[in-house]
Formats: sequence, structure tokens, C-alpha cells
Amino acid sequence: MSYYQDKIFIFGVLNIKNKTSSAKMNWEDIKLFMALMRTGTVRAAAQNLGISHSTVARRIDVMEEKLAVRLFDRLPSGYVLTSVGEDMLQVAEQVEDELEGLERRILGQDHKLSGPIRVTMIDAFATNLLMPHLTAFAKAYPEIDLEVEVSYESADLDYREADIALRFAQYPPEHLIGQRLLTCASAPYASKSYIEEHDLQDPDSACWIGFGDRKKSTKWVKQSPFPNIPVKGQFVSVMVQFEACKTGMGIGLLPCFLGDSEPSLCRLSPAKPDPGYVLWLLTHRDMKTNARLRAFSGFMASAISSHRSQLEGQIDTDSGQKQ
Repeated sequence: MSYYQDKIFIFGVLNIKNKTSSAKMNWEDIKLFMALMRTGTVRAAAQNLGISHSTVARRIDVMEEKLAVRLFDRLPSGYVLTSVGEDMLQVAEQVEDELEGLERRILGQDHKLSGPIRVTMIDAFATNLLMPHLTAFAKAYPEIDLEVEVSYESADLDYREADIALRFAQYPPEHLIGQRLLTCASAPYASKSYIEEHDLQDPDSACWIGFGDRKKSTKWVKQSPFPNIPVKGQFVSVMVQFEACKTGMGIGLLPCFLGDSEPSLCRLSPAKPDPGYVLWLLTHRDMKTNARLRAFSGFMASAISSHRSQLEGQIDTDSGQKQ
């Protein structure tokens, strides 16, 4: 929390006392405590905070010594909160929520077209589709510092992991605001060479390129034009799946804006709106009056609208398929 790191004292807000000592913790102590609580291991907490694992272990020891309490039990599997740590956690989370909310409200009143914007989106948007528009925005608003994070995880806008999210969701959280832009279409694609060399209906010849988590349902295979061929490999990134499809690894179920952009790929069946690809542009309710976020949101909504036909898989051919 940049606004409070040097000034806020939890136990001026948060005060731990026991029989022999009274101590105060600053915000850096609380951040360290929360990181270790959430990750469970010193190494993971260190990576999250951008410091060494020895520093995390040492500072936790110093914190406990200063407070004269044990906050964590050290187990072979990691750090586990003690009962005192559990009590501290409840208050620390309340303070964290209040400070995060205060910062959002302060930033939400910012009417200057300058300063940072953190945006999260998937790699296929950031590279193949929207980069010309991101460049145009940066040129139009040179005082705005644009930070784009490529991620398939849902950034927590409450804790300002991002200011704006281009997110696929059927029902986004109610406390976020924004607009439902469109529903992207998907279709199966394969390279021309793969089609020539394989029988796409033969499970001993062709295969699907897997995506996402192996534990996810493969119901989509049974609903596809090629229900009997196996799924091989797993690729979380759409761009990696796209490259695998291009090089002839198998059939890929790709968003049409990506598959149709590549001349070496053929669409194997008509496009279908994908309920998993409902695209939203979202921000936190407290940030709705921030001028630079409003400028970016409007700019990106217009940019995405200009690609509607690509995103919805509309192709002007008699068959409705890519040739």
C-alpha cells in the first residue's frame, strides 16, 4: 500500500498485548504476515513479495519475538497459523480491506488524464487483436502509463491487482462494473497438411489438442464434429495451442478471431458462440469516476466493437466456413 507503508501502524489501529509486552506492527509487517498466511511456505511468500526466502523467515522470527507470541507453527508441510495467528488474521484482513477501499476511493476521484493504468487480458488479445489499439491509445494519451498483464487468472480488482480486466465470464462479480461486449465464437481448426495426412474421424489417426486443466470436462469433444478422437497434450495458453495447431500437432478448438487470421489453418465446421467466451470489460465500482480509466474503457470498448465480425466468427462465404 504505497500511501500508507511508512505511516500506518496497525495496533495504533491494531495493538497486540500480552502479559509482558506491548508492540506495534507497521504495514510491512502485516503484508509479510498475510503473504505467508496465504501461501503457506516461506519460499512462495518470498516470491510473492519479491524478497529472499531467508528475509521472510528472519522477519517472521523478529515479528514473533517483538510481539512475544507465536503466530505460526512450523510444520514439514509449511507454516500453519496458531490460535493467536488466527485472531490476528481476522483484524488484519479488516484493516487490509479498509486500506484498499480507501485507496480505491482516493484514486476514483482522480480526474487527470495521467498516471498508471494496470490492465489484465489473455495473450491472444494483447498480441494478435488489440496491440495496434493499445499503441494508438498510448500515442493519444502520452501522460498515461499503460501496464498490460497477460494472465489467464482472474485478477482481484478489490486489491488492485489490476484496474481494468478484459475477462471472459458468464456472470462477473456483482460489485464490479463495466459492460458486456460480446460473445466470442470458436470452431475446430487444423492445418492443411494435417488434414491431408490424417483421417479426422479415425481415433488412431487424428487427435485433439488439449487445453486448460486436465481435470476439466471434455464434454466439448462429444459435442464436436469429431467426437471419437482422443485429446492429447494440455496447453493453458491459447497462443501456444494456436501454434501447436499451426505446426500440425492436431485439431485445435480455437477462438475464431485467432483461427481465421492464419492462412495455414482451415476451419472444420461452422463457428458457434461459445458460452465460455462471454467478454466483459470490468473495473471496480469505486473507480468509476477515474478519468484515465474511463478514457481507456471507452477506447477499448470501441476497439473491440470494430472487431465484432472476427470475434463472432462471421465469414462471408456460401458455406459459412473458412476456405
